[in-house]
Amino acid sequence: MQIKLFKIMGESDRYNDYKIKKQRFTLGQPDNALMWLFVFNVVFFLILLTIKAAISVNNNSDALFYSQVLNWFQLPADIAKLANRPWTVLTAMFSEVEVFRGLSNMLWLWAFGSILQNLTGNKKLIPVYLYGGFASVIFFIVATYSIPSNKVAIDSAGLLGANASVMAVAAAATLIAPGHRFFRHIRGGIPIWVLTIIYFVVDLAAVADKPAALPIAHIGGVLAGFSFVLLLQNKVDGSIWMNKLYSWFINLFNPDKNKERNSVKEIFFYKTGNRSPYSKTANVTEQRIDEILDKINQKGYSHLTKEEKEILKKASED
Repeated sequence: MQIKLFKIMGESDRYNDYKIKKQRFTLGQPDNALMWLFVFNVVFFLILLTIKAAISVNNNSDALFYSQVLNWFQLPADIAKLANRPWTVLTAMFSEVEVFRGLSNMLWLWAFGSILQNLTGNKKLIPVYLYGGFASVIFFIVATYSIPSNKVAIDSAGLLGANASVMAVAAAATLIAPGHRFFRHIRGGIPIWVLTIIYFVVDLAAVADKPAALPIAHIGGVLAGFSFVLLLQNKVDGSIWMNKLYSWFINLFNPDKNKERNSVKEIFFYKTGNRSPYSKTANVTEQRIDEILDKINQKGYSHLTKEEKEILKKASED
């Protein structure tokens, strides 16, 4: 299916102005990708924090934690070590041991991730997050081996944290919805691109005193987010293979998944009385609004027809 993204200022603003609560993904919703990113990040953080606390109590020091435990989660700059710990390509982008940085990352992820998910559906956010992490790994390793001052400390250098992944999400959300505004009650709101720049500056400033490979890795995340959206605008969807891989993996343990999915689709999208789903009706009913909102949750606002957007607009004015 062809995907059209917002290329003009303010289209996302019109969507936000509808003030219909069900347009948002709820926390307990099974398909809420943002929720799952929060869950993974929090679980990894709590595991590491618990282990760190236990080691500190028993040894009166957390040195053993950083030298023996964290290495199994942190991505090593040394390619030889990475070959022995390939799983760190994934664990590094979900792991964190600094409370303030972890909370900061989750706040930014919520701010930008909710926009990206509400506008593109639930199948783009996690791929963008992962691409940001993968890009940071490549940039980090290349920079470490390319910069002499970084190469000296290659044995101890490592990459940890969700920063690059969250920056990818921020970049993607900003490019998709440049007209979106935060805090609208404050003089019309703050444009998303302003907060994005502030976030990037603060993030890069926080690692300015670190080896150059770290800020370069974060920049890699930004470029990944921009690249994902630019490709998507040119009808190249980088999330498709990830979603297919996920579906294939899930179906290995649940062969009846496809049958259940078709049943749910029939109930919610086709059993709508004597008319087909998303068909034109004279009156805007609550059921019709629910159908459109369900479509947004599944596919994103950009998949609505002109008629459906007009229905939402009319509903917001009633």
